[in-house]
Amino acid sequence: MPPSPIRKLVPFAEAAKARGTRVFHLNIGQPDIETPRSIMDAVASAAHTMPVLEYSHSAGFESYRKKLAGYYAKNDIEVNHNQIIITTGGSEAILFAVMSCMDAGDEIIIPEPFYANYNGFATESDVRVVPIARTSIHSGFALPPMDAFEEAITPRTRAIMICNPNNPTGYLYSKEELETLRDICLKYDLFLFADEAYREFCYDGRKHYSALSLEGMENHAILLDTISKRYSACGGRIGALVTKNQEVLDTAMKFAQARLSPPTFAQILAEAATELPEDYFNGVHAQYSNRRDALVSRLQAMPGVICPNPGGAFYAMAQLPVDDTEKFCQWLLEDFSHNGATVMMAPAAGFYATAGRGRDEVRLAYVLDEADIHAAMDCLEAALKVYPGRLS
Repeated sequence: MPPSPIRKLVPFAEAAKARGTRVFHLNIGQPDIETPRSIMDAVASAAHTMPVLEYSHSAGFESYRKKLAGYYAKNDIEVNHNQIIITTGGSEAILFAVMSCMDAGDEIIIPEPFYANYNGFATESDVRVVPIARTSIHSGFALPPMDAFEEAITPRTRAIMICNPNNPTGYLYSKEELETLRDICLKYDLFLFADEAYREFCYDGRKHYSALSLEGMENHAILLDTISKRYSACGGRIGALVTKNQEVLDTAMKFAQARLSPPTFAQILAEAATELPEDYFNGVHAQYSNRRDALVSRLQAMPGVICPNPGGAFYAMAQLPVDDTEKFCQWLLEDFSHNGATVMMAPAAGFYATAGRGRDEVRLAYVLDEADIHAAMDCLEAALKVYPGRLS
């Protein structure tokens, strides 16, 4: 089982804090934006009136699934509540999709870099990840051409996996790129797993297009979703598997029944979130856009640093002039501080399946307020000047 590049340096961060060093956490997508009070209150209210904390339906509350279908309709995704299975976080939705559509030894194609836990989910399912390595920080991590996918397809290939907008790069796929993926899936009879956890976070006036809205993909597209980032509710652990393929739904339901049901209180919270005012995301979106601009502008101003401007999510990938970002990120926590503080980032090698890639890159999550982002960048800028393994 591969370690998490996001969490494996936690012991070093804890030791730094024990020494009195402030650690700016840019390593993990844990927003500091307050979870809407109304949805927390909905849980408290239910707790006061609920005589027994019962199992829910294995697919999740019908009332929540109906409201979630309404949410999707507002985002040009036409599904009914029976085409939705509520899961324990987006992670379980991914696992259900992989285990429902693939057998042990099958292959899934993923453009890299990709969300590190896809490697873990594949390991759990005894599925082989086939990375598409023809992406680069110098092209902003744009989707590689169709022939790159076709070259990777074998008789064991069952699916292509994307995250849109992307974690860890922040890349936002265009409608044309999604149509390219559709054409590949239809040509070779593959599933398209679309992790759309960051749907709301698209910048510069750009629009998100869902894989489930692609014409002709009714039996091929599987949408994987979560409330974690959308409502700053990572601890809620409520996700969803959404598809129009009835055979996939029937199979996924067997896994859903095996784990009994998703958590009751968190479903109450998620259902309340579907009733937030239409303008809720306006303020949240503005904050993330400003944070992105602050982070990227500071990174691009540092000598030797390359950082493309992300079109969505709340992550940026940066290439640093250092010998090895695994060593550098640990050094930041063990041996460095600036004005009593240091910065924690995620070394990017863990977001690649191809050995040796990402050794000079890091992922940064702009989930802190602008003042803290600038303070964190002050730390990084000072560290790059004195790091023993800096490259010229």
